[in-house]
Amino acid sequence: MMIKDLIGIYSIIGTNQNAESNKYKGILTLTLDINNRIIAKWLINNNQEQYGTGFFNDNILVINFNYQGDDLKIYKGTVVYKCLTKNILDGFWSEKHGDPLFLGSEQCFRIEQTNQSIN
Repeated sequence: MMIKDLIGIYSIIGTNQNAESNKYKGILTLTLDINNRIIAKWLINNNQEQYGTGFFNDNILVINFNYQGDDLKIYKGTVVYKCLTKNILDGFWSEKHGDPLFLGSEQCFRIEQTNQSIN
């Protein structure tokens, strides 16, 4: 698999980095910058945007991310995805100020885009 194979939009389901493992859903969009580095944007539960940059090697995708919390503080973390196929990513993540006893989890499933023309 090559880095360009990962470009696209994914539906995500995940659990937070806490004892309750609160569930969330969202959308992950992956693009490339001019240096062939991953640019990521998450939209979690239709209201929280998160941004990240990362790299890909040996079917492993690593992204450092950040977002602004409800308290207006900036939170940072890292997510690691095992790229099972170009359509399915299985990951875990941790934030700097998250509960160190737990990891968050995230599974991503490609949303197929169709390019149908209307005649």
